[in-house]
Amino acid sequence: MHISFLLFFAELPVGVRVEEIEIPVPWGHVAGRWWGPRNKQPLIAIHGWQDNAGTWDNLIPMLPASTSVLAIDLPGHGNSSHLPTGMIYYVFWDGVVLLRRIVKHFKWEKISLIGHSLGGALSFMYAASYPDEVDKIICIDIASPAVRPPDNMVKATGWSINKLLDYENLTEDKIPCYDYEEMIDIVLDAYKGSVSRENCKVLMRRGMAPTPSTMKKKGYYFKRDPRLKVSALGMMSIETALEYASQVKCKVLNIRAIPGQNWERLDYYMKVIEKLKQTADVNYIEVEGTHHVHLNAPENIITHIEEFLEDY
Repeated sequence: MHISFLLFFAELPVGVRVEEIEIPVPWGHVAGRWWGPRNKQPLIAIHGWQDNAGTWDNLIPMLPASTSVLAIDLPGHGNSSHLPTGMIYYVFWDGVVLLRRIVKHFKWEKISLIGHSLGGALSFMYAASYPDEVDKIICIDIASPAVRPPDNMVKATGWSINKLLDYENLTEDKIPCYDYEEMIDIVLDAYKGSVSRENCKVLMRRGMAPTPSTMKKKGYYFKRDPRLKVSALGMMSIETALEYASQVKCKVLNIRAIPGQNWERLDYYMKVIEKLKQTADVNYIEVEGTHHVHLNAPENIITHIEEFLEDY
């Protein structure tokens, strides 16, 4: 089993141990941060769309020191390899396949997952796809993959494909570059209040990088794959989401932030929760916070997570 470990010297509380790892995949590698002891199977932590494993940097150190957590960068995010040229991101489906690869790689038989937004949706889908191989899932401010009415999906198809091809042909001289503070300003504006300026800097530790010497422009650029911006193809209907929910058997902690995400159809969120309760042991709670409550105000959710993981 090939894993490369590199000690990571970020600013961390005394006694907190974390290492950078790389897991091989056919198109390159998946990067991750392994927190805590290595002699026990970790909780797998999955970030949100266009975020990265740094999204857990404020929460994980608050967990007991005995907790082992593997926080991954999804393909095209953070330090993970981008998908090959010519491929398209179907983030929900790609993510389930990736989780299966990781499970097979480490030869784990039963897993537990924690995910925010996209990561929570992937936890939900994996638990539904492999109901006898998942012990617990924690979903933060999401219940299922994004649900879209069929007419919305149909209308967006042509635009999405055109933008994909535009991004695929993006030349090095057209990659946007900025100075550091300008980059943080852009990130702060994009999150629209969900992430503080200081925590934007936390995310950007692995979300941006200095421009390489081969580029004429100097400054910083976003490391994430721009094709991720047009990964909305392959969304599911509410009927499909409810069918997935009916297959989940594990223990579920669903944390919804208030005001959190501005859900277009909050009723869809709640329908999935009610469906889950028919087959799974579900603890649904509401807490004060933004969509990125785990990053911006981890103190609002840490007790709930510790109690849920008490026998982990």
